[in-house]
Amino acid sequence: MTKFEFNHLVNHHSVSLRSYALNFTKDAEDANDLVQDTMLKAITYYNKFKEGTNLKGWLFTIMKNTFINNYRRLVKTNTLITQSEDISSANLSYSATKNQAESKFVLGDIDKALSQLPEEYYVPFIRYFEGYKYHEIADMLEIPIGTVKTRIHVARGILKKYLKTYSKDIASTEMA
Repeated sequence: MTKFEFNHLVNHHSVSLRSYALNFTKDAEDANDLVQDTMLKAITYYNKFKEGTNLKGWLFTIMKNTFINNYRRLVKTNTLITQSEDISSANLSYSATKNQAESKFVLGDIDKALSQLPEEYYVPFIRYFEGYKYHEIADMLEIPIGTVKTRIHVARGILKKYLKTYSKDIASTEMA
């Protein structure tokens, strides 16, 4: 595939990229910037794309990673470091509630729960989570769309069972 053909295909997906970007940014201008960054990266690294694979999925992955990296960069630049010896109780409360270690444990538990899923449920669930539509997943896996929906539903149920301790934590904090 020539670079011109690739650019044309990438440009063809710009509308769906914009819709996907709006899910992340919730702002039209930021979404346009994210689409532009994604398309620029895709065109710059077009030689990394493997012909015959899902271009839309590849573009969505680039967009997701671009958004995450931009968000992390923004958080880093907006982080304030209090250098005063008198740290206010508000800062102490914020520091105590925003503990990153707890988040790592939760993510570890989620990864463990996902690894427990049988492959027949794991693959459709992950594809759906990545943003693919039911019919796209059905086409990829060459199975009926009803089977895709059932497998995603069953995967959610299995994950709920593995992660039920977190649902209790959420219920107790909502009641407080």
